[in-house]
Amino acid sequence: MPQKIAYLDCHSGISGDMFLGAMLDAGLSLDTLKTSLASLPVAGYDLVVENIHDKGIRGSRLTVVTSEQEQPARHLSDISSILYASTLPAPVRDTSLAIFQRLADAEASVHGTSIEEVHFHEVGAIDALVDITGAAIAVESLGIIQLYASPLPLTSGHVNTAHGSLPVPAPATLEILRRVAAPWRPCPIEGELVTPTGAAILATLARFETPAIAIDRVGYGFGRKNLPWPNCLRLCLGQGQSLLDAGEDGQADTDWVTVIESNIDNMSGELLGGLMETLLAAGALDVSYTPIQMKKNRPAVMITLICPVEAGERLALMLLRETSTLGVRIQQIQRRKAQRTQERIETLIGPVVVKVKRLGNRIISALPEYEECIRISRERNMPLEEVYAVAQQAIATIL
Repeated sequence: MPQKIAYLDCHSGISGDMFLGAMLDAGLSLDTLKTSLASLPVAGYDLVVENIHDKGIRGSRLTVVTSEQEQPARHLSDISSILYASTLPAPVRDTSLAIFQRLADAEASVHGTSIEEVHFHEVGAIDALVDITGAAIAVESLGIIQLYASPLPLTSGHVNTAHGSLPVPAPATLEILRRVAAPWRPCPIEGELVTPTGAAILATLARFETPAIAIDRVGYGFGRKNLPWPNCLRLCLGQGQSLLDAGEDGQADTDWVTVIESNIDNMSGELLGGLMETLLAAGALDVSYTPIQMKKNRPAVMITLICPVEAGERLALMLLRETSTLGVRIQQIQRRKAQRTQERIETLIGPVVVKVKRLGNRIISALPEYEECIRISRERNMPLEEVYAVAQQAIATIL
């Protein structure tokens, strides 16, 4: 069962417009993009797609043409309200919001303020809303399960922003990509080739690796600068490793996470239950409670929270603000992780999504997705146990 993946050759950088241009050139329907974006409660823009030829290469250039010169300086809460007021599918809405969340985190860090106080200027304008939401629409519409990206061009010079003239890469761009350890390569050009919007799309959706891919289509999304080379983002769309292509053993993935702990002996179970939901919604990867005994033999719980490194400070402050604790313990820990994917397989009761665990190319296990099984159980009025059994029989015939 092939998996559709995409590789971004960022030899000339990346912007939101270039990303969408490459997606359109690789097969994304302009009508689909326009129809989906029309569900956003914003107006005063149009999408214009041009065929471009630059130094022998043909591709597409997307322009978001706006009728208003002045745009409001929106907060993250304003962006969230716009997205939730739309009729976009939940995965598209959530992906769009995650990209804006990365931008807000980086802006807050660079300017020494809180996420709630961050004003989006250029990236809060209509063209950025279109670019970021359009990126999520494109990935969903083309069925891409994973994006990969090349190293990025490290240029010099300055760029004009709402804060004045800033060094290139722009501070927010650099902060976004620093947090995901994005690789850079020297580039002699002066000027901005990687924009904050492009950086946030990459940091949220892509892995900086070169995948094994059978390429089906290639798309070129052009920027506006005149460079010694074709100023385009090249998108390679194709098939990656599938469930049927399992091979030899491989290596586990490695990353770093922040672990936050705190002992609490004076909060009720109701409050702790609500706290867990709040922390997970705020970006925690995992939250657990361990029963412990504290001084004076008081029953208590130890809260353990695991989160991305860049979210550690924010979630630690949330624990201090929303619990009775007087302090938290913070450490960064390296993890070894099996690779995990979701794949759809055919069964006697129809297609079922399964979670596949791998080490490299070797499949370790595959299990039915719980929410999928619940849905089928309700739709067919079948016991959940029977749904699991049918799905596991189908998995056994593939492994």
